[in-house]
Amino acid sequence: MAGGQERALRRRIRSVQSTKKITKAMELIAASQIVRSLNRMTANRPYREGMARLVVEAAKGDPAAAAKLLGEPEERHRVAVLTIVADRGLSGPYNASTLRATERLIAQLGTSGIEVRLFTVGKKAPGYFRFRRQPVEHAFTGVSERPSWDDARRVAAAVAAPFLAGEVDQVLLVSTRYRSAGSQAAEVRQLLPLPDPGTGAGTDEPGPSGYTEFEPDVETLLAELGPRAVESEIFTAMLEGAASFFTAQQRAMAAASDNADELIRTLTRVMNRARQDAITTEIMEIVGGAEALRHSKGA
Repeated sequence: MAGGQERALRRRIRSVQSTKKITKAMELIAASQIVRSLNRMTANRPYREGMARLVVEAAKGDPAAAAKLLGEPEERHRVAVLTIVADRGLSGPYNASTLRATERLIAQLGTSGIEVRLFTVGKKAPGYFRFRRQPVEHAFTGVSERPSWDDARRVAAAVAAPFLAGEVDQVLLVSTRYRSAGSQAAEVRQLLPLPDPGTGAGTDEPGPSGYTEFEPDVETLLAELGPRAVESEIFTAMLEGAASFFTAQQRAMAAASDNADELIRTLTRVMNRARQDAITTEIMEIVGGAEALRHSKGA
């Protein structure tokens, strides 16, 4: 019995050791991908900031024209929601937190009588909402870990088309905002209409100093800048999502490796104790047999 228990414990220890090798390798791969994702975020920041400045300056130039594309919608009857998660799991709460935030948002909109059209990025989202009987209008997969500008453009075209056609009143984005290596959180942001920069559009603050001439006119310029600004925001959200995914995966795999070490130590102690019990039992049997033999010879 003790020998069989020892063999079972040895097999389980070897299994945990094999699992630890996998989790350790995934931890190292995720750590290397974090650096690449952060470098891409840094490289994208000047473009995003430049796009934001263009929108702000155009809005200052003609607040009346900017009001058509900027700010909050007066009434909301139909809303498009875009959620960005990963294609893979094993990343702690990364996918679950974003999906739960999306589910709460859909429930809040539904309570207010607002119709929701759902768009997703990442393989984990369609199955999650299919189980909850929430239809997904368009799902993009295979682009979450290394997103490209073309990927962001395809997503932006899909979510902006209903807004430009007047089929929805607002487009909301649910994604994970990367603040630092130790802080990532799911957030809900407005994509369309473009968020009011608060500096000239619909405010009493003065417009740009000096003389600014726009060619073409501000309304036409904003109509061209709007899709580009949405593409920029979606691309930034996808880059932040990739960095957040690898950061969460690195932490999860590090915790899994530590748990594997602790489990191996525990199983080793149990196996040693079982071996000692077996040895003690054998010694007692040998001593008992020798005593019985000695007594039989004396008799």
